[in-house]
Amino acid sequence: MTRTTDIDLLRAALDAADAVLAAREDEMLTTDEWDALEHAVAACSEPPADQRQESFAIEERTLVRRVVPLRGEPYDHRCDQDAYESVAASIDEMNSASFVLEDIRKAANIPWTQAAVAFAFLKERGCVTAVHGRRHAAASGGVYADAMIEWHALREGAPGSA
Repeated sequence: MTRTTDIDLLRAALDAADAVLAAREDEMLTTDEWDALEHAVAACSEPPADQRQESFAIEERTLVRRVVPLRGEPYDHRCDQDAYESVAASIDEMNSASFVLEDIRKAANIPWTQAAVAFAFLKERGCVTAVHGRRHAAASGGVYADAMIEWHALREGAPGSA
């Protein structure tokens, strides 16, 4: 699996900012352009996996992703159950060989942060697998069912879920 470099992240943020500036110049800003910029900035500010501790919990009807970076302040991101289920259902509906987070976010029609939390949890639990770079694929023919099993296992505190 290819590791995203700092240069790749900065290039993505610059590309998104260029697109927003061009759209502003044409007086045609869209939510997709703002979303792309938000996602690129978030990706640049998140520490690499080997420089953070990450855990998940279910609090009420919300999946919580807790991140403790080696440097900087700990933070939480959340994804409500409806958005989580939309992500899992969208992956099943895509029925394609591979996808990226942007594809899932658009298909589920949810905010970037919620899509990223759900996607990170599905990757951790093996519901989706890395294909190449940022591209992933469903690990089975029933991601929704697998995702709900993992949700309830985490919520109920099943062994290996903490």
